[in-house]
Amino acid sequence: MAFTNSVFGFLKCYVFLTVAAGAGGAVLGYDRSQLATYMWVSQGIIGVINVWGQPDLVQQIRTGNVVSDLLRPVDLMWGAAATESGRFLYSMLIRFSFPVVVGALFFTLYLPRHPWTYALFAVALVLSAALCFCLRYLVALVCFWLLDIRGVWTAWVLMSGLFGGLQFPVELWPDRVAAVLHLTPFPLLFQGPLDVIVEKRSWQVIGLQLGWLAVLFGVCRLVQARALRKLVVQGG
Repeated sequence: MAFTNSVFGFLKCYVFLTVAAGAGGAVLGYDRSQLATYMWVSQGIIGVINVWGQPDLVQQIRTGNVVSDLLRPVDLMWGAAATESGRFLYSMLIRFSFPVVVGALFFTLYLPRHPWTYALFAVALVLSAALCFCLRYLVALVCFWLLDIRGVWTAWVLMSGLFGGLQFPVELWPDRVAAVLHLTPFPLLFQGPLDVIVEKRSWQVIGLQLGWLAVLFGVCRLVQARALRKLVVQGG
């Protein structure tokens, strides 16, 4: 998977560097080195900001095994969060570093001017992973009502990448669309930490992430409480 991400990193990077060359060396306020960093770090955090992986809760609900989970002393959401934390750390060690190292070998990447930028990027990345977990968990909770959420999940995967700044910065959308997207948590999933590492935005990103995380955490708790009150296990 890290190799595949690196292949797509070359494609994305060359496309945007070509656009930058035709636009005087910069696109949407990103110079060539910032664009290269944006594209390669985005390939590195694909596996860290896990928008594709369905929480185990989905299968547990569909099979009815969620009842056994409810008998455990750990809350459903906290149990899922613990699992996600382990996956996050593993992905940082295995899937993040390889594409970034490849990009640094073949392109001139942007090096932050301030040493604290690296710490802010780490914070922004953790908050992005937490935001992604809350959003994925909300989608998974829909299974309590629909059982089969393949359509809802496909819509989530498409929106998270297109509206989150994974393929390209959100500002590349028409102005009105970009303005609306910035009112949602989607750009904070990918573009947020990427803007931090290229020093376009820092504290603003982290402040927005903290605000949205508080909101989404509260929504997750409310929806979970409502779902458990309506839980009916098939077959009994």
